[in-house]
Amino acid sequence: MAVIDVPEPSPASGQVTIATEAIGVGGVDAVIRRGTLGGYGFSEGLIPGSEVAGTVTAVGADVDPSWIGQRVWAFTGTDGGYVEQAVARIGDLVLLPDELSSIDAVTLGSAAPVAHFALAHAHFAPGESVLVRGAAGSIGIAAVELAVRGGASIVAVTTSSPERGRRLRGLGATHVLDRAGKGDPASPTTFDVIIDIVGGADVPTFIDRLAPNGRMVSVGVVAGLPPADFGMRLMLAFQQSRSFATFSLDTVPFAMRDAIRAEKFAEAVRGELHPVVHDVLPLENAAEAHRQMDSGSVFGRIVLTPTRAR
Repeated sequence: MAVIDVPEPSPASGQVTIATEAIGVGGVDAVIRRGTLGGYGFSEGLIPGSEVAGTVTAVGADVDPSWIGQRVWAFTGTDGGYVEQAVARIGDLVLLPDELSSIDAVTLGSAAPVAHFALAHAHFAPGESVLVRGAAGSIGIAAVELAVRGGASIVAVTTSSPERGRRLRGLGATHVLDRAGKGDPASPTTFDVIIDIVGGADVPTFIDRLAPNGRMVSVGVVAGLPPADFGMRLMLAFQQSRSFATFSLDTVPFAMRDAIRAEKFAEAVRGELHPVVHDVLPLENAAEAHRQMDSGSVFGRIVLTPTRAR
């Protein structure tokens, strides 16, 4: 990663320009940078980042000029967020409550809707047991809080250290497991729902942790793609009626996505949902943010801020 100068953008039809105040560093940014998703067309020269918060400074010719001066959260796509001036489509903006900081907005803006819809995709119901695999990131933290609020009987988590486990218990987790899913004799051996943010070689092992009729939903692959034959674990336990699914916000209609995002922002303002910020770094230190992501030391989200905004 390198810091470079690029021309100041001009919004095209259906777009706005945003003076960024905060930029979220997501797990998908690190996965793209590592080349894990190289087959999806990402190449050298890409500007990482998918979510920003700031103030609209210019609009395209067909966009209502009343957007200028508004504080917004914005999705920039799979790239283009690590900049002082970001461009986003008008359909990818959500107005921010005055009481919500830009830093908190990019901590929750993608993570909370992913957690919300992933639990819905798993058909999670009150009274069921939930395991959040890789719970120390912003998606995992939101999934823990939403499962607790949704009436889960058990909310277990996997994480890498006792300190992280202590903090997750403070957010509602009932059982803390290590990365292999072990370490708590009191924890159930199987779960009705598993929300998996990790992926990687251990996916088959966690499929084995599904209860009869259990559902596992993959929302990330921060540890890489699962083995090519991981689906055999489902077939070998055919009589358990287990299921595995992937989930992406891309499949949720814009209006529904934005409504839930605005709802989660309002819940944060009311103190019902907690944005957990690991660190706030200058934009030019984006490489350091990724080093911390790769080290596995991040709890919550790292946020970048342009120098002028600090």
